[in-house]
This record gives sequence, structure tokens and C-alpha cells, in this order.
Amino acid sequence: MKDVDGKQRPMWRTRWWAPDGRHGDRPHPPLLLVFNRIGPRNRGTVIAQLAELTERHWKGTWYEGGFHMYDGKLPIVVTGMKQLQEHGPAGAVFRRFGRPHNQTLIEAIGNPRREAADARQRAEHDVRQREHQEELRRIAAQHRAEREAGRPVCVGCGSRFTDERWKAIEPAGWGAPRETHPHLCDDCKHQAVTAERHAEQAGPEHQEHEQAVPVQKTSGTWLSRFRA
Repeated sequence: MKDVDGKQRPMWRTRWWAPDGRHGDRPHPPLLLVFNRIGPRNRGTVIAQLAELTERHWKGTWYEGGFHMYDGKLPIVVTGMKQLQEHGPAGAVFRRFGRPHNQTLIEAIGNPRREAADARQRAEHDVRQREHQEELRRIAAQHRAEREAGRPVCVGCGSRFTDERWKAIEPAGWGAPRETHPHLCDDCKHQAVTAERHAEQAGPEHQEHEQAVPVQKTSGTWLSRFRA
């Protein structure tokens, strides 16, 4: 039927709250039956007959993970007044139909085997995740080591190139300006470029000096006397 929010729900869910549960495992609210033995009837026989007659309503579906799923089923839990008086409502005095042993009320209305299977699955998933992350870290470390092994070394001072310098000497494609002094680090390159600039600036003066020297050398030769 339609609930107050306009959504279609089973009628009982419009009257009683219950958690939605997990996918494929949405049981109905549990039913607790408390027996007080009065008269000649055998409580054990009555409970066994009741369990047999209602089996289709409470029996779950077995899964290979070692638990039952109770989707759409009605958990029926029974106990006795005498047991409640002796052990209290927190004691393991509740028997859910389909289970061989008494449990606490929380365990009886829940699905502890499913919870344990889920916990194992989460633990296995966490282990796989840790192993996967460890493998990624190992691969990353191996790649870093291989990259460092191929890092260029300056032929001038012997130091390894920085990442910026290494990137600068890598080919940038057609038409890109070629990097000068690709075998030198930044400091050695700076020194080399500075020396080249000084040499270029001193070049014209040096040439004029070389041209003037032969004139001075020939001024006192026999050819000058002959001309005189």
C-alpha cells in the first residue's frame, strides 16, 4: 500500500518500523512468543508443532558462505517464562525457529552467521587492497630507481642533473630551439655561456691587435730601406 511519503510499501511497514536490511536479506519484524507452562500440555511438543506448521514463513535460504538469508521471512523466536525469570531478558534463553541452540535476543532476531561472513569478506577485501597498494608502491619505487639510473651526469662537475635541467635537454619536437650545452648542468652551462660571451666581446680588439703587429714588424726591414 502507499505510505505517507507516497511510496508503495508492504502494509506492515506502514505500521511498524524496521531497518531496510541488506540487499537480498530484508526480513519482516521478528515475532517473540513467550510460553508459560500451565496445564498438562508439553511446551516442547507445542513449540515443535508450531515450528512445523509455520516453516514456510520463517525458513531461510542457505548460502555457501555458511549462513541463511531471510528475505521476506518472519523471524519467530520462542522462550519460556521460567527461563526469563532465571536468566533475565539479556540471557541466552531465546530459540529462533530453524536454529538448534538458544541465543541472546539480539543474536536470535539477527543473522550472526551472515555478519561473520560479511566481516570475513571485508577482511579479505582489506588484505587484497593492502597487497594491491603495496604492489603499486613497489612498482613506483622500481620506476623511480630505473629513472634515477638513467639521470644524466654533468661532464663538467660530475653532478647529476636536476629534474628541471633533465627536462630542458629532452627533445621538444621539430622546430623547437636546440638546448645549448646539453651535457652540462645549469651551473656549468652558466659558466660556459659567460666565458663564450667574454670571448666574443674581446674578439674585435684582439683582431685589430693582430693586424697591427705585421706593420710594426716590417717597418725596419730591407724593403722599407729600399723604398726610402
